[in-house]
Amino acid sequence: MASSDKSPAPTTARGAAETTTPGNPISMGQQVVDKGASMLQSLTPVKQISQHVCTFALYSHDMCRQIETHHYVSRLNQDFLQCPVYESDDSNARLIGIEYIISDGLFEALPPEEQKLWHSHAYEIKSGLWVNPGIPEMIGKPELESLAKSYGKFWCTWQVDRGDKLPLGAPALMMSPQGVNLGKVDPELVKKRDDKYNISTEELKESRVEIEEPEWINPQADYWKQHGKGFAIDIEKTEMKLRAPFP
Repeated sequence: MASSDKSPAPTTARGAAETTTPGNPISMGQQVVDKGASMLQSLTPVKQISQHVCTFALYSHDMCRQIETHHYVSRLNQDFLQCPVYESDDSNARLIGIEYIISDGLFEALPPEEQKLWHSHAYEIKSGLWVNPGIPEMIGKPELESLAKSYGKFWCTWQVDRGDKLPLGAPALMMSPQGVNLGKVDPELVKKRDDKYNISTEELKESRVEIEEPEWINPQADYWKQHGKGFAIDIEKTEMKLRAPFP
């Protein structure tokens, strides 16, 4: 199979960028089953989602590829958030990945090799790129002050921007926007987002001037900034463990 930095071989599951996933429309019978299940089951983990965040991400192996992302955030504790990531906030949006967000304290306890896979959030917050649509800044600012010191690890499992109609190949590691060279987000991408939500990233940036910068951003994060190298996954065949896990 292809590495996460190479496009899969041509297939009917790839084509021009589309928002339609291959498959038949949901039948009436299936809708009844799904509706009944949603009424009878608790769906507890999903109901812990408490925030919607719209921001941007860049592929670690090709930072010229930039995407708008929609994180749906749930909090396991004060230091750990987990976010399924969608391509949009539409009802038929495709799930394109997962991001884990941790406090600076948890990040500092990680091994250096693991830290290389994570990115910082300070610039993303301070620049106004990270937004909670519909939430007044005054309400969201305490959360933003905490997030500015956090780190994230984001794996993209469905590269819809290259035309994949289904999730193909290896997952890709994603990086956060930064204020230098390859980390800058395309202004047209930002404008499209701002127009949709009737917001101004520049005004948000000005309103966040008083949010404190972290005293120190670990240089192991945002690894590309220091070393000019990204990361990609290769899928390799390996010998299976044939021993049964139980007697």
